[in-house]
Amino acid sequence: MADLDNLKDTKDYHFDIPARNEAFFLKGAGALDWGMQNRLARIFNPRSGRTVMLAIDHGYFLGPTSGLERIDVNIVPLLPYCDALMLTRGILRTTVPPAFKHGVVMRATGGPSIRKELSNELLAVGMEDALRMNVSAMAVQVYIGGEYETQTVNNMTRMVDMGNRYGMPTLGVTAVGKDMVRDAQYFRLATRICAELGAQFVKTYHVAEGFETVTASCPVPIVMAGGKKLPAIDALTMAYRAVSEGAAGVDMGRNIFQSEAPVAMIQAVQKVVHELMKPEHAFELYRTLKEEQKATVVA
Repeated sequence: MADLDNLKDTKDYHFDIPARNEAFFLKGAGALDWGMQNRLARIFNPRSGRTVMLAIDHGYFLGPTSGLERIDVNIVPLLPYCDALMLTRGILRTTVPPAFKHGVVMRATGGPSIRKELSNELLAVGMEDALRMNVSAMAVQVYIGGEYETQTVNNMTRMVDMGNRYGMPTLGVTAVGKDMVRDAQYFRLATRICAELGAQFVKTYHVAEGFETVTASCPVPIVMAGGKKLPAIDALTMAYRAVSEGAAGVDMGRNIFQSEAPVAMIQAVQKVVHELMKPEHAFELYRTLKEEQKATVVA
């Protein structure tokens, strides 16, 4: 029992200061429960409102692709520089140090390999296991226009229902089949469907024309997918354009871990996303850091 002797009278009520109740910083997230907002704040930097997610989940359908042969060697050194990590539960449990303090976005769907029809996915991770792993969000692939479109939409809505029950955000990932047109019209459709059906944020690709209409018409944050490997200056330019046109960050994989200097590249991407550093300046930073790291290795 607390000691009741010598209790002091309360006095610091600060009558001159109105009670503060700050609005949550993310688009479309103001009415979410505290737990869900807290998880989103692990993924998105509250100062900039944006994120640099590092995507390393490719192995769930590609196997050990280039740059991901050894996660412990190639990826763990990058962890201090990302805001969130997108990966599978197998890699989280086997390879990511438990001291990692940033956001974890868990790939929640799977099924076919690259040798089969990719849209034939099902939920592959349960909510109980996600909570056990203390993840920040669950990612569900949605194939609008794909052969198994309805099935993948159903995967996402089931995850949204479970997430709402337990305070876990759902990331809707707009997957694009081989024969689909990648333009603003398609991505407006795909991202809006994900948001309308409850996803708290959406991952989609950048397009050269009309990307600002995609971000403007989606009522939740959009994170740009990095896509195929590009020259460093082109990847930095794409990231700059995406955030300048309304994206709440990027989720890059191959453009970072397949870079000639991955640690330098992820730091340059951080500058573009959070500080809106111009691509040409970020590229110079990348080159400088790359040379410094080379010198360190030689020494």
